[in-house]
Amino acid sequence: MAKAQRREDAWLQCTQCGELNYRTEINVMGGAPKLELKKYCSRERVRTLHKLKRK
Repeated sequence: MAKAQRREDAWLQCTQCGELNYRTEINVMGGAPKLELKKYCSRERVRTLHKLKRK
């Protein structure tokens, strides 16, 4: 059998307006990564930097 992977749900939060726009799964086996992506923000209507926020 395969080993169970440790995965968690996390949100991507816009740095401009603070809205939680995207949800993703991350692998936290070796520690949580510092994830920063440029994604589209529907409130701002532009691509902005989104940072990882764990609930």
